[in-house]
Amino acid sequence: MRALVLIVLMMSAAACGGPSRSPSPSAPAAGGAVQRRAGVEGEIRLITLDPGHFHASLVQKTMIPGVSPVVQVYAPEGPELRDHLARIRAFNNRATESTRWEERVAAGPDFLERMVRERKGNVVVIAGNNARKTEYIKAAVDAGLNVLADKPMAVTPADFERLREAFAAAERNGVLIYDIMTERSEITTVLQRELIAVPALFGAFVRGTVENPAVVKASVHHFFKIVAGSPLVRPPWFFDTAQQGEGIVDVTTHLVDLVPWECFPGEAIDGASDVVLVKAHRSTTPIAEEQFRKATGLEGFPGFLAKDIRGGALQVSCNGQIDYKIRGLHTRVSVAWKFEPPEGGGDTHFSVIRGTKAEVVIRQEAEQKFKPELYVEPAKGVSLADVGAELKRAMPFLQRKYPGLKLAEEKGRWHILIPEAYRVGHEAHFGQVAERFFAYLKDGRLPAWEVPGMLAKYRLTTQALALALEK
Repeated sequence: MRALVLIVLMMSAAACGGPSRSPSPSAPAAGGAVQRRAGVEGEIRLITLDPGHFHASLVQKTMIPGVSPVVQVYAPEGPELRDHLARIRAFNNRATESTRWEERVAAGPDFLERMVRERKGNVVVIAGNNARKTEYIKAAVDAGLNVLADKPMAVTPADFERLREAFAAAERNGVLIYDIMTERSEITTVLQRELIAVPALFGAFVRGTVENPAVVKASVHHFFKIVAGSPLVRPPWFFDTAQQGEGIVDVTTHLVDLVPWECFPGEAIDGASDVVLVKAHRSTTPIAEEQFRKATGLEGFPGFLAKDIRGGALQVSCNGQIDYKIRGLHTRVSVAWKFEPPEGGGDTHFSVIRGTKAEVVIRQEAEQKFKPELYVEPAKGVSLADVGAELKRAMPFLQRKYPGLKLAEEKGRWHILIPEAYRVGHEAHFGQVAERFFAYLKDGRLPAWEVPGMLAKYRLTTQALALALEK
């Protein structure tokens, strides 16, 4: 089983380094493409900065070769720091595959200044309140520290401008910035990317329309859920879009990221010329006081949320949709938040990429028992048998890369049957992303397309927010 999981990680990492074209003159230079060596040499020493989100701990769910077990934590005093340290202790104390992290904590109101002054590490992990995240990123790279940041790295147009400055500073200082795009490691997405790269099976991209896009990606998330075996306690600011960011700039970053990663692998996307924003909108999810208590453990809404209370409930602007074109492909990404999932369910993902011969689709609903499943469906005018014939020709190649894959015909479509060993889960993907980033640090550079892609992504999401707010 461990061998199969390793294959997934290796193939996902290899897929990130495909052929590339040169960035356009208007695109910033690629991360790490500087006169002096970027990244780190020798041991990687982690700094955790203000870990307000549980994602900060998931980077440390397993031990990673070449990473020091000593981690310096800089944060304000409070429940978020205590929760983070409790998660790390749980990893250290679990019965199997226990970790051996040693957390050294510097807590107090001057935590950011101390981190910059002391620099007790070389990679800063940032996952928390998004109101200051771009500020933290800029401070870290100005101090000559590499950054591994949870999404989103920018939640407003002003944040995006600061992020551009941060990437420029990183280039000057010979350090790297990378955001944690876990969905690139999810096996159905990895295989969707593989299948659309087979012209005999997929054909050419359908260009689509605003009403019927060529690419659709949609996520449903939940405020209350189980993480690492325990109910997740949300900090109250998570419900404040002034601090967490609106849904249209948060989870959508994963979806926007996946579109070029799958459709234009290894190519640098210029956000100014390759991407055209068409329309965007936002909406709210009501959270009752009892639900808020269940999710946060707090009695009543804090004062900073009073601005969003209407009709007796907290109205969280966490839903959004962006319609845009990327190199002429009409694309739609959307996110919706509900309070808690149905029995046996969890967060869900839907994705379809349409070709002239076939559509490659990820579904994750009750029919799939809330597990993501991958299907290949005939395009209009193409028979199921023809699609099946080409798919069967492609399967031996896929099976060499991903042993154990099988194919089944069902309900007028082809189902790619994926061994459970590849389904390592969302939490494990954080370690996989970290391993890829640490390999880039050792190499001294990111793939040439990564920095242009990150800037294009956050340019789009923050522009979409500005457009949605005009309505």
